[in-house]
Amino acid sequence: MKKAVLLVAFIAITLASCAQNKSSDKYFFAKPYLQIGHQPSPTSLQLIWHTTDVDADWVVEYRTSGTSAWTRSSTPTHRRVAVRSVRSHRIYQAALTGLRPGTPFDYQVLKAGNVVFSATGHAPKAVDQPYRFVAFADIGAETTDQKRLAYQAYRANPDLVVVPGDIVYDYGLVSEYRYKFWPIYNADKADKHGAPLLRSVAMVTAPGNHDTETRNLNDKPDALAYYYYWNQPLNGPVGNEGGPLVPVLTASNRNRSAFTQAAGNNYPRMTNYSFNFGNAHWIVIDSNPYVDLADSTLRNWVRNDLAAAQGATWRFVMYHHPGFSSSRTHFEQQHMRMLSPLFEAGNVDVVFNGHVHNYQRTFPLRFVPDPGGVQIVAGMGNRMARGRAVNGQLTLDKVFDGKTHTTPKGIVYLITGAGGQLLYDPEQNDDPSSYQPFTDKFASSIHSLTVADVNGKTLIINQLDVNGKTIDSFTMTK
Repeated sequence: MKKAVLLVAFIAITLASCAQNKSSDKYFFAKPYLQIGHQPSPTSLQLIWHTTDVDADWVVEYRTSGTSAWTRSSTPTHRRVAVRSVRSHRIYQAALTGLRPGTPFDYQVLKAGNVVFSATGHAPKAVDQPYRFVAFADIGAETTDQKRLAYQAYRANPDLVVVPGDIVYDYGLVSEYRYKFWPIYNADKADKHGAPLLRSVAMVTAPGNHDTETRNLNDKPDALAYYYYWNQPLNGPVGNEGGPLVPVLTASNRNRSAFTQAAGNNYPRMTNYSFNFGNAHWIVIDSNPYVDLADSTLRNWVRNDLAAAQGATWRFVMYHHPGFSSSRTHFEQQHMRMLSPLFEAGNVDVVFNGHVHNYQRTFPLRFVPDPGGVQIVAGMGNRMARGRAVNGQLTLDKVFDGKTHTTPKGIVYLITGAGGQLLYDPEQNDDPSSYQPFTDKFASSIHSLTVADVNGKTLIINQLDVNGKTIDSFTMTK
């Protein structure tokens, strides 16, 4: 009898808990999360949330300290996502302005006058403030280690999170974000299942092949969700569909219209852009093979953007496909080596990549590529492009050790692709003979993320595994 009573009590508590969780989710398809916006500033952020496709009275209030009065944001605006195969919904956004750089702020979202969500965010850092960022790529695979790394990222207490591509698997669909991304990186609590990361700090993303290579909207109408859900700068080169930067969409008139209305101004421009955070300048590049890296528009933009950023203490570049990798997997995809001279001329310090599902760090290097490289093809009739081998002159700084010698001569290329998806080439982990001459560190046996601390002219990078253990550490100074 006692066991029966306990069982009934357990069922009642479980049902009540489920009902509570269901109730807390009834207002949102994706709960509010923070973004740097089209015009990033240390005093502003954008708040984004997804709701059902019905009219409602939404209000956002925020305050810069626990004792100050609530400030109402500008009136929230929205775009409608009404593509086939998923339930139509709205993406709302509201600007949070007048923030105090580097300080916490409280915010709450009201529907019809009732508070339905509240959280604490962190304003971006100003030029003279130290800050921490977390980097990891190849993340949205709904794996156990993806969730554990989300928890580790939250525990690191970063001021910014950056993702060098492959945000969600396998096709960058709305439906994949719904189950593999939002519940993990914007969970209500921090544990082994995820963390409330996105509601606390902004996440900045670069497009990977799983994010923007699926271009057939007749086959997958909810693809290219990258253009729907991120609010990032639109200051990169303007590319036209079918040109050297933007491939052609395959879509009926109906599917194309639904996509462009949902994407708004983000399509096709939000794949190449730049921004400042703290004392660093970031440039984000679309590295997918459909991009023509010989295009003068892209090259001139990269060159001019970096030249204009020489006042920044640090210059970071982020894109998906690494040019310098020792992994056997994707080894032939070396096309991004073609931009190395531009990075060197622009005094870039670190390049962050993904695509290869492990951790790698090069010696500081300089590289003079052979013109054009060699296109590698495979498949029946040798018609399928596989990659581009790019040979050239390599100069390595092996004096730099990140401990006693901390001023590098060259760029450090860092692959942080062990963010949750199946690991690549674990058999190479303990086989240095399989590494290329430019590789200094290689870890392919465990998932990991990058934690970087910037304090004036000092940059300290630690690579942490899913257990929070340091597997690599180095310091750079200027």
